Amino acid sequence: MTLQPNALKWFVAGAVLALASLAVTTAQAAPMGGGPGGHHGGPGGYGAMMGGPHMDRMLDRINATTEQRAQIKQIAAAAQVDMKAQHESGRALREQFMALFAQPTVDARAAEELRQKQMLQRDAASKRMLQMMLDVSQVLSPEQRKQIADSMAERRNMMQRHQRERQSIDTPKAGG
Repeated sequence: MTLQPNALKWFVAGAVLALASLAVTTAQAAPMGGGPGGHHGGPGGYGAMMGGPHMDRMLDRINATTEQRAQIKQIAAAAQVDMKAQHESGRALREQFMALFAQPTVDARAAEELRQKQMLQRDAASKRMLQMMLDVSQVLSPEQRKQIADSMAERRNMMQRHQRERQSIDTPKAGG
């Protein structure tokens, strides 16, 4: 089958748009905080530090005092406000990317500028998460921090095991 030059141009443009959309979506789905547990590392991870029932369970598990709980919740509340602003900024950049890629001609320089803005935004979010973790580390004892690290390692191992199990189920058997 031979495509007409105009049809080929639209096919290539569609493929580029699909790949760019996938890259942006994949990048946005990646953990922002990096490090063990990712941004929302579940029990004992960064997500637990952001508040709610995960935080309460983590604080219960490490036998945090009432004073520690109050300090950590105050730290987390401040970080949550900042991270919400970061999230909204990231959403605006994603929308700009999609608008850019929807144009008949994609401006490579504008795309690179948006990519750089995204990287700066992610760096700022990562720095804010690190600062929150450092602030929390000042409230907890070394033993409590070790308990959290151990919990994060257990969760990471469990997630990796589940991922391997899902991959083995999804992989078709040879000759089957």
